[in-house]
Amino acid sequence: MYYRLLPEIKNALRAGKDKMTVPFSRMDLAVLEVLRDNGYVKSVEKEMVGKKSIITIRFGAKKQEDMDFKVLSKPSRRFYSDYRNLHRVRQGYGLGVLSTPMGIMSVVDAKKKKVGGEYLFQIW
Repeated sequence: MYYRLLPEIKNALRAGKDKMTVPFSRMDLAVLEVLRDNGYVKSVEKEMVGKKSIITIRFGAKKQEDMDFKVLSKPSRRFYSDYRNLHRVRQGYGLGVLSTPMGIMSVVDAKKKKVGGEYLFQIW
């Protein structure tokens, strides 16, 4: 899940890695595609290794020098938000990610489509 994936990405960046692999899940892939579209990772690819699927993440994007995050919705406490209550993250320098009925998307896209959902995390 995303709350395991984010610290792994942060640790790989701090270790100076240029790529990493994680086990495949559809939610992780959707979260990584949102991060790729907003410039936090360079590329995301699904690959097969034997019978198992993995996700390969390549780094090298502009926004990852001092990447940090805050997980808002956890398995023990879910955090939901209406589109009217969504605000910019770090005065526009960050990104909020939501899980909506239309899929996983950024706060900016959710406000444009006027849809709310579970507020997963903020990254900056």
